[in-house]
Amino acid sequence: MPLGLLPLADIQEVGYNRASGFVWLRQKKALTHTFKQIGRQVSYATEVTAFVEDRKMKRMTGVKSKELLIWITLCDMYIDKDDPSKITFKTPTGLGRTFPVSAFGKEDCKEAAVAK
Repeated sequence: MPLGLLPLADIQEVGYNRASGFVWLRQKKALTHTFKQIGRQVSYATEVTAFVEDRKMKRMTGVKSKELLIWITLCDMYIDKDDPSKITFKTPTGLGRTFPVSAFGKEDCKEAAVAK
């Protein structure tokens, strides 16, 4: 997964259950981050959870993306083995978008995130 994918700040707790692949991250405040290369705002709640597998994060909670004027919940993301330069995000309704992995680099993460 790209290093700048979860640009969380003030992380208070991180956990990982190896048996199930369950991961959780807690931060002091929710924040909104803009990924400039793709022109998308992403909101991260105070608690972000997911089940992690190789090149996949399933059943995510606490992550939303802004499309036009509404916030859309994201539930899955994966990098296809056949084309590792693309990352796909899916919503609970099954709709998805694909972006270049390079848009989520660590350099973008270093730039200031706007706290809610």
